[in-house]
Amino acid sequence: MRILVLIHEFPPIGGGGGRAAQDICAHLARRGHEVTVLTAHMDGLPLREDKDGLRVMRVPSCRTQPFAASFGTMIAFVLAGLWAGLRLIRVSRPDVIHAHFAVPAGALAFALSVLTGIPYVLTAHLGDVPGGVPEKTDRWFRWIMPFTHGIWKRAKRVVAVSEHTRQLALAHYPVEVRVIPNGADLRQLHPAEIKINQPPQLVFAGRIVPQKNPLAIVRVLAELKDLDWRCAMLGDGLLADDVKREIGACGLGDRFDLPGWVTPEDVLDWFSRSDILFMPSLSEGLPVVGVQALAKGLAIVASNIGGFMDLVDHGRNGFLIEVEDRAGFARSLRGLLSDPQTLSRFRQMSLEKAAQFDLLRVGAEYETLFEQVARPS
Repeated sequence: MRILVLIHEFPPIGGGGGRAAQDICAHLARRGHEVTVLTAHMDGLPLREDKDGLRVMRVPSCRTQPFAASFGTMIAFVLAGLWAGLRLIRVSRPDVIHAHFAVPAGALAFALSVLTGIPYVLTAHLGDVPGGVPEKTDRWFRWIMPFTHGIWKRAKRVVAVSEHTRQLALAHYPVEVRVIPNGADLRQLHPAEIKINQPPQLVFAGRIVPQKNPLAIVRVLAELKDLDWRCAMLGDGLLADDVKREIGACGLGDRFDLPGWVTPEDVLDWFSRSDILFMPSLSEGLPVVGVQALAKGLAIVASNIGGFMDLVDHGRNGFLIEVEDRAGFARSLRGLLSDPQTLSRFRQMSLEKAAQFDLLRVGAEYETLFEQVARPS
């Protein structure tokens, strides 16, 4: 099968949605499908690249930061992607289009489908759904909302990465939506053994932006100075300098590692050397770093929101805490950091939980969907 994948951010730029798309694409390529990815370009990246068995083509989008896509860069991606997509379709004649994110890739998929008749499958990740990330996207949806209904209705199949994302979508669009979670290659990520680090290592991975609530990490851990621990915050973003100042103000400069924006491979390397994923986010779809943390056998302490509710069995492999409950975060972390046996048990439970997000299962579900809707060759 020939599959054209549309996504506005694909590794090494973007966040977890891009990494999830990359994993699915690589799995399908290994299954013998011909996969072409059309994505946005940024300075320093090749316009064309063969990677993991995929053909990756990047179009101009005026993007300047790996961790942030403005609405203007999304519009630029759609406009440039329309002409590039039509050329690709004439040459490669794909059987199906897979759009990650209803905005902006869904708009591009809609236009290409109207012009060529090729069916598309839409995957919603959260920020592309009204109300998913209100602090970031509400101002956009105030005026683009009327234009999004056609994107959802024309899609032959609609997928959400979590039940939370599905319910948000159903509240706005009268379409059938099924859940296929983001996945991880468990055979590649499974640790040889569970061994608690000394001192215990916490890790955060994501954009250092308000949605991820990074300052809460520093403020919660400042209440645990009496315990022995280290914390790595992987990523970059608008609040990076604020985080550094807060760490200094709390006298925790010797406890934190701040490597900045790192590659997906670096994230996994840090996870291999960590014990607890700490994510006090304000909103999430189904975070890829959460799935990878399960596969690496990390306990998870996270906000009681979105996709984390699919990843964490409270009191078994981690804790789900209300976003505003700083004392609750501190109490849960204290229990894990001060009790190696409990921490080891939670980590083992994460490994067991990871089986629900096996990339083989996720890839097979997408493969079935594509076969159901693909245009006859």
